Amino acid sequence: MKAKYAGARLAGWMFALVALVIGGTAWAVTLPVPKEKPILTVAGMIGVTNKGNTAEFDREMLEALGMVSFETTTPWFQGKVKFEGVPLKKLMETVEAKGTRIVAVALNDYSAELPMSDAQAYNVILALKRDGEYMPIRDKGPLFIVYPFDSDTELKSQKYYSRSVWQVARIEIK
Repeated sequence: MKAKYAGARLAGWMFALVALVIGGTAWAVTLPVPKEKPILTVAGMIGVTNKGNTAEFDREMLEALGMVSFETTTPWFQGKVKFEGVPLKKLMETVEAKGTRIVAVALNDYSAELPMSDAQAYNVILALKRDGEYMPIRDKGPLFIVYPFDSDTELKSQKYYSRSVWQVARIEIK
């Protein structure tokens, strides 16, 4: 009897998978709802949401995407600094970003645009930590878009520095 039930359940999942593949978007994929106060909202041309047409993330959700780190010099700090955060590429994959441009908006409404291709080409991160500590709002936190500036001489220019938005609160995909 158990084998028959398991077979029926498997057949149901297979039907759902086929319906999803054939129908394209038979069901909308959603993210879990943040347990804590959200620190990031992603909107625009995305396929995965958890609040209306947006995807909200708290710190725990962002960290669960997988953290990476690198050391680099920046025009804002003395010497090499270690940044830890979520690869921007991974965040874009998670929300199924379909656009070609990322507009990062800070808490004070400052915004900068970067091409989606930067996320892959340069291993850009959405940093949560600097030198092992979470970044407070008064010191470029809670989120900071950081390029690994020391990895490529091309990145050590105003073009890329201006794309490094701190106090990021919202990302729009266009």
